[in-house]
Amino acid sequence: MKNIRNFCIIAHIDHGKSTLADRLLDTTATVTAREKQEQLLDSMDLERERGITIKSHAVQMDYEFEGEKYTLNLIDTPGHVDFSYEVSRSIAACEGALLVVDAAQSIQAQTISNLYLALENDLEIIPVLNKIDLPSANPEEVTDDIVDLLGCDPEEIIPASAKTGLGIDEILEAIIKRIPAPKGNPDESLQALIFDSVYNPFRGVETYFRVLNGEIKKGQHVKFMATGKSYDANEVGTLKLKQLPKQVIKTGDVGYLITGIKDAREVKVGDTITDAESPTTNMIAGFEDVKPMVFAGIYPVDTEEYEELRTSMEKLQLNDASLVFQPESSAALGFGFRCGFLGMLHLEIIQERLEREFDMTVITTVPNVSYHAYTNKEPDEVILVNNPSDLPEPSTLDRVEEPFIKATIITKAEFVGPVMSLCIEKRGEIVNQTYLTTERVELTFDMPLAEIVFDFYDRLKTVSRGYASFDYAPIGMRESHLVKVDVLLNGNTVDALSALLHRDNAYDIGKRMCEKLKELIPRQQFDIPIQAAIGSKIISRETVKALRKDVTAKCYGGDISRKRKLLEKQKKGKKRMRAVGNVEIPQEAFMAVLKLND
Repeated sequence: MKNIRNFCIIAHIDHGKSTLADRLLDTTATVTAREKQEQLLDSMDLERERGITIKSHAVQMDYEFEGEKYTLNLIDTPGHVDFSYEVSRSIAACEGALLVVDAAQSIQAQTISNLYLALENDLEIIPVLNKIDLPSANPEEVTDDIVDLLGCDPEEIIPASAKTGLGIDEILEAIIKRIPAPKGNPDESLQALIFDSVYNPFRGVETYFRVLNGEIKKGQHVKFMATGKSYDANEVGTLKLKQLPKQVIKTGDVGYLITGIKDAREVKVGDTITDAESPTTNMIAGFEDVKPMVFAGIYPVDTEEYEELRTSMEKLQLNDASLVFQPESSAALGFGFRCGFLGMLHLEIIQERLEREFDMTVITTVPNVSYHAYTNKEPDEVILVNNPSDLPEPSTLDRVEEPFIKATIITKAEFVGPVMSLCIEKRGEIVNQTYLTTERVELTFDMPLAEIVFDFYDRLKTVSRGYASFDYAPIGMRESHLVKVDVLLNGNTVDALSALLHRDNAYDIGKRMCEKLKELIPRQQFDIPIQAAIGSKIISRETVKALRKDVTAKCYGGDISRKRKLLEKQKKGKKRMRAVGNVEIPQEAFMAVLKLND
């Protein structure tokens, strides 16, 4: 056990985590020349296309140092704020972390938030200064930033370049010397933490775990403590690039377990595996439930595919534990699911993965957040409003509270003005402004979560030319003046397009929604009025004109009353048609409402 080291890599997006993992695999000869490729651990097509890590990946490396053989378990983590739950699970399974900082970009917001996660778990931090071979690198200044942040000696920071392989041997040496060996008692009954799982269509659910106490053998009868169910360990082994079956996985090691579970709901990430005959009494603590930030409805295009969509979502949830969903129904879209996501990128990725991995074509409704509503009748009773249609009648409503976040933005000094005006436009209040260096500023705002759900991150990147980095944490609910804006088509409310908005923005957004829908809804045989309303008050209206036949073409010359008679007859027909006609809304219209600023 003294020769096992468990560590993860934490960093901001694009600071070189995946490339560094590649070099570590090369140096420890875990990959052969034939298997070698860039970003080896990013196994999903989606990860390779976008150049981001979405899933944490575990891999075991063997390394000989000063005549002793060591087993290094690496868990590569994502860098984007939307996947911070993946990072928290990886950290729970490790004793140490490599903190990778780009020498050209310095410390970013996400680096700091992941670092605090690691420090809360008492991890040994090894700072690595990456990309020092770039012409734009500024190693001296960034070294000072890291020393200020960590309070370490400048000598402890390892200069490296993952692209050229510089400093990799020093990093491996630091992992062995600085990161403590796992603590645990091999003689106690089995206690193992599940930190990830995937669904294999041929073998059922594959569970990835880290043994804290005891050991797990092939064929052993094991029990999952959260669900209380028992299984036989058909196969256990370690995770090289491919799975490597073993007879036993001992204390402190990381491995996988196949029990033939076919039902995705029976495995919970963060659960404890123990021996069924002599179970441990205490579950492993320290795993928090995920807090979804953004909610959206996902519906199958064809209502008959509802059960299929449920199965797909359950399998996807195994692999991405931060996805939360529950059934709901909508008047316009039939049966579907109300899903919670950690952010807009997470929503986009889930939608893509459903289409690619499970061939499910889905409709996504307008994303929103959860509000708390209080009524006059029972002032203490909280009504959870996930959907605008859940909001009580305005006459009975006492107040509505919305979730607020503390947003931390690190940007270059020259972009402070545009960043501030963007945040104030989004109803943000500035709390703090700190100059980290003469060039870099940290701004802290209190902002409503609903305002950052749509396009905030994209617009922040635009106004700062890509230099601003953004991180947020929830700070609770605050009272707010919110109104429900309904969209009516031909006099009927379309519940999928309703939105809860701040009163100051309601008129403007209602008007823009109507204009956008007018462009996208195809013309019918009758006039279609598109209206935005707050309660019974119409705040905006556009009309999609009817397709008309020229019924007066046969009247050449003659009295006006003959033409009027024909036009009146046509008008009556259109009126009757409008009374019975219904309007189909194309899928683009639902998505276009999100992009009102384009």
